[in-house]
Amino acid sequence: MENRQQMKEVVQRCIDSMKEQLHSLSRDIWTRPELAGEEVNAHDTLVRFFSQQERAWTVQSRYKLPTAFRASWGPAGAGEPRGPALNVGFLCEYDALPEIGHACGHNLMAEVGAAAAVGLRAAVEGQPELPVPVEITVLGTPAEEAIGGKIDLIQAGAFTDLDLVFMAHPAQQDASFLPTVTIAEVAVKYHGKASHAAAYPWEGVNALDAAVLAYSNLSVLRQQLKPDWRLHGIIKHGGVKPNIIPAYSELEFYLRTPRLRDLGELQAKAEACFRAAALATGCQVEIIYPAHTYSNILPNNTLAHLYESNGKALGMSFPEQPASFSGSTDFGNVSFIVPGIHPFFYIGTDALNHTEEYAEAAGAEEAQLHALRAAKALAMTAVDVVCCPDLLQRVREDFRMAKLREEK
Repeated sequence: MENRQQMKEVVQRCIDSMKEQLHSLSRDIWTRPELAGEEVNAHDTLVRFFSQQERAWTVQSRYKLPTAFRASWGPAGAGEPRGPALNVGFLCEYDALPEIGHACGHNLMAEVGAAAAVGLRAAVEGQPELPVPVEITVLGTPAEEAIGGKIDLIQAGAFTDLDLVFMAHPAQQDASFLPTVTIAEVAVKYHGKASHAAAYPWEGVNALDAAVLAYSNLSVLRQQLKPDWRLHGIIKHGGVKPNIIPAYSELEFYLRTPRLRDLGELQAKAEACFRAAALATGCQVEIIYPAHTYSNILPNNTLAHLYESNGKALGMSFPEQPASFSGSTDFGNVSFIVPGIHPFFYIGTDALNHTEEYAEAAGAEEAQLHALRAAKALAMTAVDVVCCPDLLQRVREDFRMAKLREEK
């Protein structure tokens, strides 16, 4: 226990000693916001950060995706066989939102992942008495706000050698766990027939009518949905000119449920609404799912309790009843294949994510205290697990039981 506490103190000193460098990393990403899949500067900034560390990391740029990266340290990172090493992963997000930049604070998420990784390395380096050798992997995971970069990386095998994953998300409070919801994006395209809307409208097949009916169908459907199910969307295209019967219309909707197993039922209900509108108007309909489905995050109680204990030791305050959260993240998909944690951390503002006010706060000096504190808590939680095989076993058992509960 004494050695574990000493390692946690090393984590804190290491991160504190690098705070200017870490702030610069975050600020560089914040001042040049890039959309999902286009994060060239953020990718290069993080690759440069790990490549320039005093004791080299093995860094792979453009790892499996054009703006993803991997930085490794330890047995495999040094080019030796991995053997029995415990591979601890830290994830960085760094994509921004259209028009409002880093209004979800992904610049801070990148900083937290990088800081936690270097903090853990400082703690475990030169520790011959650890139960198993430790390897540390940092994955740069682009395109969370759209596309689902982590899911692409899962499919490409990027997570197959990780034993644990850690990351943290900015919010309005400190919370070791907040439920997230699944999300499926659906694009609906109606194809009709153009005609002069005044001279011979009977010759046309109105695709805009189909879109309006579909929108109305879904609005009526909401009355019959469970309280924690969500569907919301827009009409993206409804025609080109009032005197032309629209031959094409398009809607975009998001469908969300708290658990993945319920999403199929909501999809079936929504699709019935879309097809009914096509039948009523004589249009042809295409129903397309253009992006990955994001799963809900599986909780890991052992990791959550450890994170909360470490956070409190650093001065974090965790409400007994955290505010609800109904957002979605592709980390949910990761949580189904690797034990992990995705806590939330306060950044010094009550502004809500995805607003201009939150974007400003994510780049403010005040956010640094909170971001680096979250990084320390993550790394200290990792120290607990790598030092104690019993805790690691409990983490794995929590993971197994959470998946079983999800399937019931």
